[in-house]
Amino acid sequence: MTVITGFLGSGKTTLLNRVLKHPGMENAAVIINEFGDIALDHELMTTPNEDVLLLSSGCLCCSVRGDLVDTLTSLLESRSKGEIPPFDRVLVETTGLADPVPVLMTVISESGLGDWFFVDGVITVVDAFNALGQFDAHYESIKQVAVADRIFVTKTDLADADTYDALCKRIEHINPGVSVEKILHGEVDPATLFGLKPDNERWSADDLEDWLKADGHEHQDHGHDHGHGHKHSHHDANITSYCITYDKPVTAQGLEVWFNMLSAFRGSDLLRMKGIVNVQGIPIVVQAVQHLFHPPVELEAWPNGNETTRIVFITNGIAKEEIEKTLSAFEFSVAPREGFAIDPDSYAKFMEVAKHFR
Repeated sequence: MTVITGFLGSGKTTLLNRVLKHPGMENAAVIINEFGDIALDHELMTTPNEDVLLLSSGCLCCSVRGDLVDTLTSLLESRSKGEIPPFDRVLVETTGLADPVPVLMTVISESGLGDWFFVDGVITVVDAFNALGQFDAHYESIKQVAVADRIFVTKTDLADADTYDALCKRIEHINPGVSVEKILHGEVDPATLFGLKPDNERWSADDLEDWLKADGHEHQDHGHDHGHGHKHSHHDANITSYCITYDKPVTAQGLEVWFNMLSAFRGSDLLRMKGIVNVQGIPIVVQAVQHLFHPPVELEAWPNGNETTRIVFITNGIAKEEIEKTLSAFEFSVAPREGFAIDPDSYAKFMEVAKHFR
């Protein structure tokens, strides 16, 4: 499942209209907020399920009726009954003012859905002409960029070179290393909407290195001027990005304890976290958005043989030093006794580390 987000007027409607016509979208389902928000200007065919439209490209399109859980559940039931054609991919479009995190939370945490759906990634559509002003006025637009795995920049034909350059630098400040692609009139290859996260079948070592790309310095240039008369707003002045490393293997229990403490104490300020962790010699992909931690994914091999734990952070006001002080939690172990309790020595270490999260 891929989530498509972007601020009001960014071009999600145009993008979806183009994508839905493409033959490459066969066996895909598209969930949008309501049909009135998107001008479906291509041939439609009815299906036995009144809430689902079958498009001429072969893909399905439906609107969110109630909540996303109900919509996804209904699609699964209709597919199992043969009322709609089978589908193996899903696109979910959010409203322009939406925080995409609750959508991710729904799919990952809802009991039963995890057996059928997983979040492949987030695509954010950014309006080159208006985005800088939106970043200044609306924190939602900042978060949409911060959680993105790929960014499509639209309306570049309307923005001058200086504005576009300033926008790219602002995006780099918010989400360093994110894939940014110009698109015109919604024209994209549907394949670019999927395969956004590491897996053993599609991703090479170079892909993993690119996914972990960080430019190696912290973005704490409060009020930094891009050279075009535009400064960061108060919304993103505190956004910091950095990569931490850890040379020793970590325990599975230690990683879980660290996750839980980070989520509990600083989750609201954790805009994005992604990395590869050496869990007792096994490469594990970890990801989080605020309080939401994705299920870890085990890789078959280390990218380029580098077995160092590397985790990239995008935070709102959490300094790199604060995170580094908590890494001793990686060494926690759990005694094999009733209640799965932490042994006394590890508990003392836990209390010592926990103070750094508060």
